[in-house]
Amino acid sequence: MAVGIIEEEPQLSSRFLRFALPLQVAAVCYRRNGRGLEFLLVNTNGGGKWTFPKGAPERGISHSRAAELEALEEAGVRGQIEPRHFHLYLHSKGVFWKPPGVREFVVKAFLMEVEQVVPSQEPMRNPTWFSPDDARKTVAKGREVKYAREMQAVIDRAVEQLEPEGSLAAQ
Repeated sequence: MAVGIIEEEPQLSSRFLRFALPLQVAAVCYRRNGRGLEFLLVNTNGGGKWTFPKGAPERGISHSRAAELEALEEAGVRGQIEPRHFHLYLHSKGVFWKPPGVREFVVKAFLMEVEQVVPSQEPMRNPTWFSPDDARKTVAKGREVKYAREMQAVIDRAVEQLEPEGSLAAQ
C-alpha cells in the first residue's frame, strides 16, 4: 500500500498511484571509529542475506520514527536518525516459484548514527558491523544483480553524505 507516498506527495496523479509499489522504511545505521565509517547490517528473516533494518511504516508516526523503531527491534540500536530520507531504493521479497512470488517495494532510507547498543528483540538477525567496502559486497551476496546494485547504491550514497570530498574523514 502506498499510503506514505500519497500523504507526502499529494501532487502525484491518480494514474501513477494505481501503479505505485508498497512502501517500506529503512534505517541505514552507521558509526565512526578509529577504522573509519562502518555500517550495521542484519540478516533477513530467512537468514540467507544481509540488509538494513527495515519494515512497513506505521500509522500515526513519521517514516523516520518508524525506521528508528525497526533499528531498535531488529538490530538493538538507538541513535540519532535524520528526519528526512536521503535515498530511495527498490527492494524485492520472495521467489517466483513460491506464492505470492516476487514482490517489489520502494524503500525510503534514513541515516541513523548509532549511539547505543541494547539487546535486540530479534537476536536471530545477527546485527554485524561492516566497513563500506565489505558492506557493499555483503548486501550483494545472494541477490539478483538489479537488487544488489540498488543496495550497493544506498551504501555509496550514505558514504557520499557522511564523508563528503575534501572533508577530513575522506582524506
